[in-house]
Amino acid sequence: MIRHICMFKFKEENKKENTRIALEKVQALRDLPQIKRFEVAVNLKEAPESNYEFTLIFDFESMDDLNSYQKDPKHLEFGNFIKAVREARACIDYKL
Repeated sequence: MIRHICMFKFKEENKKENTRIALEKVQALRDLPQIKRFEVAVNLKEAPESNYEFTLIFDFESMDDLNSYQKDPKHLEFGNFIKAVREARACIDYKL
């Protein structure tokens, strides 16, 4: 099993609205067959501003499934939105 974690820090401009839109758009990924576990987290308002605002935690059976997911049109559409509104991205993939 492979865990894929991505964290995003959004640009200041329209940060709240873009977080809301990201939460809405990420739901399109929920039913992709490659994803075995789907979790999305938004940073607490009370947490330090230096934290990343938006986190995805997905599990896959294999790297092949993760690679397939990354080429899926729904992932590419979500990724294009995120690229336009993010300031920073941090990601890690590891074996469970």
